[in-house]
Amino acid sequence: MAVSLSHPTRLLASTVGALTVTAGLMIAPAHAAPATTTAPADSVAAVTDRIAARLASEFADEARQTGLLSATSTDPVPLARAAEGTALGRAVRDADREVLEAKGLPQDGTSLLTVRLAHADMVDALRRGTAPLVASSPADDAPTTVTAYDHTGRRIALAADRVPRRPVYLVEVDTATALAKGTQVLRSTLSQRGLSPAAARAAVTPASGYWATQLTSIRLDDDHEPWHKGDAEIFTITAGFGLDGKVKVDTTQLPYLDEDGRTYYPNQLLVHFSDYKYNLADIVMMEEDGGTNYRDLALALTRALLTIVDGGAYIPLVDAIINALPDGWWTDDPDYVDSWYTLSTSTGGTLRGAAGNGTMTVAPYWVAPL
Repeated sequence: MAVSLSHPTRLLASTVGALTVTAGLMIAPAHAAPATTTAPADSVAAVTDRIAARLASEFADEARQTGLLSATSTDPVPLARAAEGTALGRAVRDADREVLEAKGLPQDGTSLLTVRLAHADMVDALRRGTAPLVASSPADDAPTTVTAYDHTGRRIALAADRVPRRPVYLVEVDTATALAKGTQVLRSTLSQRGLSPAAARAAVTPASGYWATQLTSIRLDDDHEPWHKGDAEIFTITAGFGLDGKVKVDTTQLPYLDEDGRTYYPNQLLVHFSDYKYNLADIVMMEEDGGTNYRDLALALTRALLTIVDGGAYIPLVDAIINALPDGWWTDDPDYVDSWYTLSTSTGGTLRGAAGNGTMTVAPYWVAPL
C-alpha cells in the first residue's frame, strides 16, 4: 500500500534521457543516456536494483529453475530460496547483508529480499511466452518511471502510473519482517537512553490495573496505489511524559492495515497510560516503506526528545517527533501517515488525524488486575 504523504519529504531524482512510448511501455532508445539512480551505492534501493539486473540477465535461468520467478502468482517469494553453493545464492546472501546494514538491523542472517510478479494482469502475457522484465520498486515515493531490465541487461524505463503490458517481476524488501525487527531496534535503543516506557509498564502490579486507549476501528484515505508498490506496514510512535518526568516513547505495529480505503476493526490497545505521568499521550503513525533505517530513526528521536523537559504541565510531542525525522533517508522515507494529539484516559469516539489522512475510533479501556 502506498500512502500519500502530508509530511514533506526530499524526493530522489532520476534521469532517464529521451523516451519512446510504445504500447504502454516506455523504452529508452539506443542512443539515449542509460537510466541512472541517485541512490547511494550502499542503500536498499541500490542493492535491490543490482539484484534485479542480475536476475534479469546472468541469473535468469537459475532463478526460474529454483522457482523464484513464479508465472502464476503475485505472492512474494524469498530470494533466499536460491540454491546454496551457487553464484545466485552467494549474491543473494551478500545483498541481504547489505540490506540489513542499510536498514540499521542486526546481522543475524535474516533474509529480507523477495521477488514477486508485479500485477495479476501480467499472468496471461507470461503464459503466451512474453519475455519478462525484472525491476525493483523505486526509492522515490512519486516516481515518473520505474527502471527495469531485460535478459541482456538493458535498462528499460516503464511508466510508473500505469501497469505495463509486458510482465515485470519486482525485487523488494519483506517489510513485515523488517518492521518486526526494526521495532525491536527502536525499543532497545530508546530503552538504553531512558526513553522507553517498558520498565514503568512492568512495574504495574496485578492488583492495580490501569487505563488504556483501545483502537476499535481505523481507516486510511483511499490513495491511488501505483502498480509497483506492494502492501506497506504501518506502525505508531506513542509518546508522553514518564513517571520520572522524561519523555517516553513506545511503538506499536498495525500488521492488519494493508489497504487504503478499507475500515479495520482490531480492538487493539494503542496507549497504555500506566506508562505516563499525565493522563495524556500523542500518537504519530508511520509507514515502513522498504528503506527505513531504524538505527538512524531511534537516534534521531533520542536527540530530539531528550532535550524536552517536563515543566509541570503536559506538552504535546507530535511536532517534536515529526521534526526529528530526517528529511531524506537512504531510500524510501519512513512515510509520515498522520498524527493525533493529546489522547487522554477519557478520549472516545471517532478522531480525524491532524493531517486528514486517517480516521480512527477509540474508547477508554480499563485493564483489570489479574
